[in-house]
Amino acid sequence: MQNRLTIKDIARLSGVGKSTVSRVLNNESGVSQRTRERVEAVVNQHGFSPSRSARAMRGQSDKVVAIIVSRLDSLSENLAVQTMLPAFYEQGYDPIMMESQFSAQLVEEHLQMLSRRNIDGVVLFGFTGVTESLLTSWQSSLVLLARDASGFASVCYDDDGAIQLLMENLYARGHRHISFIGVPHSDATTGKRRHDAYMAFCQRHQLEPKFALPGLAMKQGYEHAAHVLAPHTTALLCATDTLALGASKYLQEQRIDTVQLASVGNTPLMKFLHPEIVTVDPGYAEAGRQAAAQLIEQVNGRATPRQIVIPAHLV
Repeated sequence: MQNRLTIKDIARLSGVGKSTVSRVLNNESGVSQRTRERVEAVVNQHGFSPSRSARAMRGQSDKVVAIIVSRLDSLSENLAVQTMLPAFYEQGYDPIMMESQFSAQLVEEHLQMLSRRNIDGVVLFGFTGVTESLLTSWQSSLVLLARDASGFASVCYDDDGAIQLLMENLYARGHRHISFIGVPHSDATTGKRRHDAYMAFCQRHQLEPKFALPGLAMKQGYEHAAHVLAPHTTALLCATDTLALGASKYLQEQRIDTVQLASVGNTPLMKFLHPEIVTVDPGYAEAGRQAAAQLIEQVNGRATPRQIVIPAHLV
């Protein structure tokens, strides 16, 4: 009888209403301890899986996956999520969204909760603070996006290649004084890899680097544009579209129209507001499709974890 009861069955066997059973299964307040114990006794007796039954009661799919983004307002992550959702829906999965806020502790709490609820699989937008030990129990049913980890499935961007494409384009246009605004090296991908690629290009072509690594926020791009601009600067490369939007506002306010902006992202907002900015598309949308496809294959036992790198292309 395991996993075949509905909440209606549990309610009947417990002598309570369906709403009371739902509150117990979801660990909500408003239920006396005695009633809670009676419902839990029936649940335990029948080996009942609360999370899946609760979904069934709500008329939802029994196939559920989670998407843990780092920031709900991230332009790049939203592009990836937009292509994930149709892929999951097409295969009958109901996705739920969660946010990590770049906190390893929050990721751990989310994964523990998802494990208790028997979620089928997880797409996790990775960041440097997420360790492999934190993910061990999810190895066969998790896909990391935007960073890799040994033994886990991952979908990554070619951070080095994206910067190389932009620098080569700017260099070919005659720019020899190219500044850079990026992210601290504590972020291994958007931060260290993209900055390292900028520095390597400058070294190969004997260019003088001038840079700041403030962070990801638009305000940081705005505030640090002045720090990296010199009288002879002709181009400014930003590690993300968000930083470029902030830098663009600074250039507009200062009425500086002699500096060519470039950025990694090619997000719709950037294309609409600033079509003049040179951008590289790192493949956010394709990464979302690939991550969803990989997770579906893994949870159905048709694939083992593998590492996928999405190539960047100049727009």
